[in-house]
Amino acid sequence: MKQFDYLILGSGIAGLTFALQVAPRGRVAIVTKKDRAESNTNYAQGGIAAVTSKEDSFELHVRDTLEAGAGLCKESVVRTIVEEGPARIAELIELGMRFSETEQRSEDGSRELDLGREGGHSKRRILHAKDVTGREIERALLAAVSRTPNIEIFENHVAIDLITSQKLGYVGENRCLGAYVFDKKGNRVVTFSAPITVLATGGCGKVYLYTTNPDIATGDGVAMAYRAGASIANMEFVQFHPTCLYHPKAKSFLISEAVRGEGGTLKTLDGKEFMDAVHPMKSLAPRDIVARAIDSEMKKTGADCVQLDITHKPAKFIIERFPNIYQTCLRYGIDITKEPIPVVPAAHYQCGGVVTNVDGGTDIAGLFAVGEAACTGLHGANRLASNSLLEALVCAHRAAEKTFNIQHSTFNIQQIPVWQSGNATNADELVVVAHNWDEIRRLMWDYVGIVRTNKRLQRAQSRLANLQQEIQEYYWNFIVTADLLELRNIATVAELIVRCALMRPESRGLNYNLDFPDSNPDWAQRDSVVRKTI
Repeated sequence: MKQFDYLILGSGIAGLTFALQVAPRGRVAIVTKKDRAESNTNYAQGGIAAVTSKEDSFELHVRDTLEAGAGLCKESVVRTIVEEGPARIAELIELGMRFSETEQRSEDGSRELDLGREGGHSKRRILHAKDVTGREIERALLAAVSRTPNIEIFENHVAIDLITSQKLGYVGENRCLGAYVFDKKGNRVVTFSAPITVLATGGCGKVYLYTTNPDIATGDGVAMAYRAGASIANMEFVQFHPTCLYHPKAKSFLISEAVRGEGGTLKTLDGKEFMDAVHPMKSLAPRDIVARAIDSEMKKTGADCVQLDITHKPAKFIIERFPNIYQTCLRYGIDITKEPIPVVPAAHYQCGGVVTNVDGGTDIAGLFAVGEAACTGLHGANRLASNSLLEALVCAHRAAEKTFNIQHSTFNIQQIPVWQSGNATNADELVVVAHNWDEIRRLMWDYVGIVRTNKRLQRAQSRLANLQQEIQEYYWNFIVTADLLELRNIATVAELIVRCALMRPESRGLNYNLDFPDSNPDWAQRDSVVRKTI
């Protein structure tokens, strides 16, 4: 049994920000699946959207967010996050975050921040560190964590399930008491107890065959919260990033939307620009529109990809603005200063998640969710580019402040039972795990992708039900492994995506259903909420 005041599952921008805020008030445990820097944050290229320019305004940022969200954003949440963003950015800079700057000087003599533009934004407002913003954020936050007493990081630890009073059979409100966690190196299960548990576990991109996400993105937080009885909403809204590098040897490499923000244009393989006829913003249209247009173009022509062309820009500018993209593409034999980049859409970001308020509070006492794992109402039916890191910063800060006013549970932790493996044995056929993992990702890509139909969704639901039964039997019969835990979670999240998609009889934002091609006014401001009966 390990006892802490705060238990944080995940080491991205949301989890680390929360940890830094609460560390002066108690002992903090950060549990992370691989090493501490491995997170979706670390792979974010574009940047953080925030109003920092005189040319911009909160009203414009709010308007752009609401338009991208296709009638499903909660405006009060949008306003709170947009208006509190600049203060959180200032704190991040104080911690040592280094954003890219221009040669221009502001009134106080300091250099002005270089602001990029991305799809759906009416102004330049994306703060970035060239094209490796996430890596720089992780560096700054982890450096700050290393200087902060009271924070202990547990690497190579995979959370299994949340411990709740209801699951233990106690009467009264359902309260989170901590989590059972699998220590991969020690090959044992450790019980972590804490009056405050925070899900900062990121998204679920690995549910799909093609994704921009790292291998850790298996929807663990959403799956655990669902099993614990928390409300989950809007999982049908999975954002497919329009431009993932298409190359047989390149795994999940994102081509930042900032490339289009700096003038890159989408073209067919024969060089024709096709976004002009689709949307007034052309290649800078919101992501759902661009991803569907690329999908349509590929199906129409039979091509395996389309092209993103920025060769009309000076080579020096391209190399300086996008050093990581330039070097990575060059490694695969593509010189982006001289030739277009082959790209395809790939699963990128979950707009749904564990239902929370703007302070990260869930409907289970003592349990908070922040970042991509949470559904606050900011993103609605489609996330505006670079709003995710902003949400993580603001909501993690607010969640931390909220916990200061919470009366901690007086629950006797000695009543929490240690993990029991019972009659479980070591798995004898690991090929079963690998096969089921592969099958789920392929059926999700084929049946629950960018364009859906009810028939495909029902087929996916039926097959997932069978797979769930197989996985559950396997889970109870064999001793847990990291692969088995992740398989169990992606199966749960896949089921939730399909259930939410079948609940929504319309096309809105990222949920495009050929059986309901139009949006239904009755479903504006209406969430698709699912909850497990415990």
